[in-house]
Amino acid sequence: MQKKFYLYTFITFLFLCFSLSLVAQQSKKGTTGFSQKLPLDQQRKFDYYFYEAMNAKALGKYDALYDYLTYCTQIDSTNANVLYELGSYYNSTDNKNKAIDLYRKAIGYDADNYYYNIAYAMLCLEFKQYSDAIGQLEKLIKENPDNADLYVYLSESYRVDGNIPKAISTLDKLETIVGLNEKISLQKYQLYTYTKQEKKAFAEIQKYIDKYPNEIRYQILLGDLYLQAGKKPEAFMVYSKAKSIDPEDPYLISSIAEYYEQTGNKAAAENELQTVLISPKMDVDTKLAILAQYIGTLQQNKSSTDAANALFDTLMIQHPQEPKLNLMYGNLLMMQAKKDEARFQYRLFAEANPTNPTGWEQMLATAFPDSVDLTISICEEALTYIADQPQFYFYLGISKYMKDEHRKALDVLQEGVQYVDENNKSLLSDFYGQIGDLYYHIGQMDSAFAVYDKSLSFNPNNLGILNNYSYFLSLQKKNLDKAEKMSSITVKAEPSNPTYLDTYGWILFQQGAYVISKIYIENAIKYSEANKEELSAEVLEHYGDVLYKTEEPEKALEYWTKAKEKGDSDSKTLDKKIEEKTYIEVVADEAK
Repeated sequence: MQKKFYLYTFITFLFLCFSLSLVAQQSKKGTTGFSQKLPLDQQRKFDYYFYEAMNAKALGKYDALYDYLTYCTQIDSTNANVLYELGSYYNSTDNKNKAIDLYRKAIGYDADNYYYNIAYAMLCLEFKQYSDAIGQLEKLIKENPDNADLYVYLSESYRVDGNIPKAISTLDKLETIVGLNEKISLQKYQLYTYTKQEKKAFAEIQKYIDKYPNEIRYQILLGDLYLQAGKKPEAFMVYSKAKSIDPEDPYLISSIAEYYEQTGNKAAAENELQTVLISPKMDVDTKLAILAQYIGTLQQNKSSTDAANALFDTLMIQHPQEPKLNLMYGNLLMMQAKKDEARFQYRLFAEANPTNPTGWEQMLATAFPDSVDLTISICEEALTYIADQPQFYFYLGISKYMKDEHRKALDVLQEGVQYVDENNKSLLSDFYGQIGDLYYHIGQMDSAFAVYDKSLSFNPNNLGILNNYSYFLSLQKKNLDKAEKMSSITVKAEPSNPTYLDTYGWILFQQGAYVISKIYIENAIKYSEANKEELSAEVLEHYGDVLYKTEEPEKALEYWTKAKEKGDSDSKTLDKKIEEKTYIEVVADEAK
């Protein structure tokens, strides 16, 4: 047998997500950056290869790009544009040390180039060389005072360097350029909050309310921020003012529901959410998002999620033809360990979207490994609609394996592995590992070991495969050194895993290292008992064998007898060991 909201969590500095196109730019002082003066023939050669490099870059031929740029440096090692492009190449291949060095050299030959300087500054930030990054960005701002991005980068540099006042003052300068901007204000809010300047933090949001008194979203935002900060009375006061603008605004009602939840008034919270969910002003996706947030709050407060079930019923009455509701409700029911009810909801989603694997996958989660027959039924039905989805072949094959239908399981897995993406190394390894197990169980040992090698070529650290492969080698008494090396990887990775300990101990036994073998098998028994796991007859028999070899025959007989009493032993020598009270070497192949 086989071994076995809160609102601001998303604000990390939104402007820092601005993409910067770091492409080689023509220098203001030359077509390819500052350069030493070259003889005409050399200049022509240089221009040709640099042009080819840029073509290769445009076509995504990065090996050729590297070769052309390297050749260009042999012609002119002082060309700033080549140095910059080569730095960008190294940056894209994650060789940051070479990249930053090349950017620094490019600036040395063309100090005024914006792109060289900004690339260097960004890498300085990555390397936590904050003072260098700040210096570069301050210099760039002097040269480009209206470039808003630079202020964003500089503020972030000050922030990570711990200079919060400078970070705020930089954003203040940015605000004079771009005007009142919500993202800037939210970042300033965070910075003020971080330095415990709460009045200034909330003032950043209040100025929007002062300027746009009839915009309810600013009132809601301020209330949410008060609530997040634990200022519940202030939050309720703001929400109450917002009601005078639009008492039926669904986002306001949702925030009030959150307020009631946090203050322990669950009945009021549910009443507010009911109001949101029947509101014609809100689309179903937003309602689902609010409901998901509510469920998250219940979980965070360690409250029962059963209260959300009635809200789903309300939504389903209002939107009876919306499969997304069934999927999300199924997920909630799964959280509540109501697998049969969840499966019903998942089936409604799957039947409405039969070519979407999600519904079938969720159904599978309700069945495996509790019901092998149900798992088989779900996989076979899913494959009638989406025959190219390897996950269903995988679980179908495993389920047939568990029913000892080895030939059928092998056929299913061999068909399914053809659909696995070649880049999904982990899944390929698992597929071939299962195929190897099946080959072993039908007696095709050489095929099993060849497929195990293929499995490990995709994932050399697949612990399950390493364990089974090494164990089966030990049963065949083949390549015991290789088996020991593979098994040792599993024990190092999981030193308290009873299965891996037993395998390793048994391999040592086969190598004749009985004393060390005993230590590992004893540990396998110890950890099994500590984890309240039932010991297999196999492990008990192994321990009896090693006890006999370490000159404890009476104790060995005791454990052989315990193995026999388990009633699930596949051993062909156990009865004879007990009868003759002696160790008998295994001749026939036995599988774990």
